[in-house]
Amino acid sequence: MSGTSVDGIDAALVEFDGDKYQLIDFNYLPFSDSLKSTIQQLSQPDNSISLKEYGATDTHLGLLFAQAANNLLDKANINRSEIFAIGSHGQTIYHASSISSAFSLQIGDPNIIAEKTGITTVADFRRRDIAAGGQGAPLVPAFHQAFFSQQFDLKKQNISIINIGGIANITYLSSDKTIGFDIGPGNTLMDYWIQKNLNKPYDSNGDWAKTGTANPELINHLKQDPYFKLSPPKSTGKEYFSSSWLSEKISQFPDCSATNIQASLCQLTADSITDAIQQHAPQTDHTLICGGGIHNEQLIGFIRKNLTHPVTSTAEFGINPDHVEAMAFAWLARQTINNLSGNLMEVTGAKAPVILGGIYQGTNFTLL
Repeated sequence: MSGTSVDGIDAALVEFDGDKYQLIDFNYLPFSDSLKSTIQQLSQPDNSISLKEYGATDTHLGLLFAQAANNLLDKANINRSEIFAIGSHGQTIYHASSISSAFSLQIGDPNIIAEKTGITTVADFRRRDIAAGGQGAPLVPAFHQAFFSQQFDLKKQNISIINIGGIANITYLSSDKTIGFDIGPGNTLMDYWIQKNLNKPYDSNGDWAKTGTANPELINHLKQDPYFKLSPPKSTGKEYFSSSWLSEKISQFPDCSATNIQASLCQLTADSITDAIQQHAPQTDHTLICGGGIHNEQLIGFIRKNLTHPVTSTAEFGINPDHVEAMAFAWLARQTINNLSGNLMEVTGAKAPVILGGIYQGTNFTLL
């Protein structure tokens, strides 16, 4: 899994035994600064790109995803013959689910992953859901439903799972329904702003945001964006909540310091998350946080301040917050291999449950 934070590849080795899941090992392969820059350039909204650079990056990422898988197996001392399949999300370059010719584009050539590992690879998960009339995102709520319904008695309490990556999304689970959608910016605007001003990749612990004061007028202006008012199903990405989006919004606040803008962006992410819970999942008894945003102390503090129920890391319920999404795509690959649907109609808006992704045969491939 490589997400919208564009920092590197999360590789999870997951063992399935019926409905039980166990993380065997995990490894992280960081991207070089030059690759991060290339991906960010390819992902700019309405930016002209070189097809040569696009194709070369697709190949480069395919090799890196294969390396990440091989490194993980070497670390875990697991023979490749013991692996049934790899699920590769790929790197999202552009997600446009709301235009008339909707699409979602991930790169990291799965042919290369299957060839370099010898392991059957499942990839390109989002486009089949879009073909079925869905948003193609978020897909992780289906895994949340499968995993956390085993950890909680949903007849006794309702839970919300908030994944804070570049984009934040919510899954609400109760005994009678599941809700899920992309909330809006998670870390992406904060990451962009600190990179621009302090040349740091992210705001560690929210330390920079802590030194500023959030501007209520700016936050209110940002929250007026139409996306926040849309009803689910809905999905978004860095193409929408982009550097140009932020530049246009803050241009009306020339006296707001860079530090106070960072504090305001942190508050925006927290407010949009808690607004989503209060508006669409008001019966939540417990909120669980996963994704890189869990490490931003200032952000988590804001969220806890806004909510009256417990807010905790998924780590307290058996799953490391940094491992959830990679595990989710292992689960989605297993669904595909087992000829089972992987989308939730009530989350993506698809007209039917569909089997997601394409299967790229490895030397281990066998027909079911």
